[in-house]
Amino acid sequence: MKKQSLVATMLLLSTTLAQAAEQSGLAAFGAGLDGFMSNIFGWFVDLIFFSVPLGDVSFPLIVGWLLVAALVFTFYFGFIQFRQIGLSLDIVRGKYTDPNPANKEEGEVSHFQALATALSGTVGLGNIAGVGAALAIGGPGATFWMIMVGLFGMATKFVECTLGVKYRTVLPSGVVSGGPMYYLSRGMAERGMGGLGKFLAVGFALMCILATFGAGNMFQGNQAFAVMSSTFSIPTDYSVFFGIGLAFLVGMVIIGGMPRIATVTEKVVPFMALLYITMAVIVLIANFNHIGAAFGEIFSGAFTGAGVAGGFIGALIQGLKRATFSNEAGVGSAAIAHSAVKTKEPATEGLVALLEPFIDTVVICTMTALVITISGVNTAANLQTQALTGVDLTRAAFMETAPIFQYFLAVAVLLFAFSTMISWSYYGLKAWTYLFGEGKGGEMIYKLIFLIFVVIGTIVQFSFVIDFSDAALFAMAIFNIIGLYFLMPIVKREVNSFIARVKSGEVKKYK
Repeated sequence: MKKQSLVATMLLLSTTLAQAAEQSGLAAFGAGLDGFMSNIFGWFVDLIFFSVPLGDVSFPLIVGWLLVAALVFTFYFGFIQFRQIGLSLDIVRGKYTDPNPANKEEGEVSHFQALATALSGTVGLGNIAGVGAALAIGGPGATFWMIMVGLFGMATKFVECTLGVKYRTVLPSGVVSGGPMYYLSRGMAERGMGGLGKFLAVGFALMCILATFGAGNMFQGNQAFAVMSSTFSIPTDYSVFFGIGLAFLVGMVIIGGMPRIATVTEKVVPFMALLYITMAVIVLIANFNHIGAAFGEIFSGAFTGAGVAGGFIGALIQGLKRATFSNEAGVGSAAIAHSAVKTKEPATEGLVALLEPFIDTVVICTMTALVITISGVNTAANLQTQALTGVDLTRAAFMETAPIFQYFLAVAVLLFAFSTMISWSYYGLKAWTYLFGEGKGGEMIYKLIFLIFVVIGTIVQFSFVIDFSDAALFAMAIFNIIGLYFLMPIVKREVNSFIARVKSGEVKKYK
């Protein structure tokens, strides 16, 4: 009954909001909100994305912050993302999960479900539109640096997700709350820095809530409708109905909590990834004789940057930006999803989580880059005459092989947006309950607000609001990574103990 009530309330509020926005004028509504946000929070966006000149281009320091962390963790843990990849795969496949129901471990979801939920939050429009933007500015060489950052970022994901499980809270109902909010406050308190830990935890939670409404919600709905509208010639007046429909679908999933979200993502994520990768594979097979040349452009462009903005430095920066912005290693969001896993060994989920940047960046982003490079649509002439960038560039690249791919791509974008929304709703909810306490009433308030913002995102064209939500997203990384540096010795003890017990046979491997 409560679920039906929430859905009904959501639909009523969404419809009322949409009608009010239409009557007052969508353009005026959007411009007013944009201007209001810009006047109050413009300094915040400028601060988070502060850049320094590097050659002929500007380098955002936040990208350097994420990259340095990835390098530090990679060396500190002895390239664990490569040494233990086999163990990671075995854990995901359930080889270390006791099949006896009587030995049920605390948690809400399996290792695979946790991985799928976290991937649904990172594998999204960044893999399609973001890569297109990177290649439009940085050329094919940006792909090489995306791959490098993805490989190093695997170590960062390992650290934050191990901590997420170690310091999570399991309520008597079995519901799990975890993530940076908890390991920053509790872990830092263990090291005698409780005050700093509390400050970092509260700062992270506030930024997470803001990011979930923007980057994880409004932006996704906005871009999903834009792609569907251009592909299927849907009039912009129908954005209201698209938003309400999308909010209804999202609401039906998030009402059920983490188990329902995990059940949906474990089906949606493999399907949408398979759909997208299948299209890319078809393009690569159809252009098999051009693959070698495409890799040649990627490797040569990585160090020469010929013909792109900023030359070599431009290719480097675009690769770093798109990889770090795509897989979110260091942002801390994935640790919230992985905290809900059924396990008593924190290191197991860290080892599972390190697979995310590989799937997200090394596999999917690279395939997108190859499709664009092989198609030739990212040549300087095309970029200037057709003004192609982002998702338009990626769509044009697929259409070079088969025009029908634009329809499959539109479906993939819709699935990417939907899955990102449901994952980020969970991230925001856990940040919300950390700040305001656990309880059905508080959770319902958050979910209603989230669903209303789904509709807002589809009916209004934002500019600064999206910049602000992006800034909040990467501000999360500032609070998170400070804590990770202090807590990484704890992670080392956890993983060394687990691996030693695996080798000795104390941790049993099941068939």
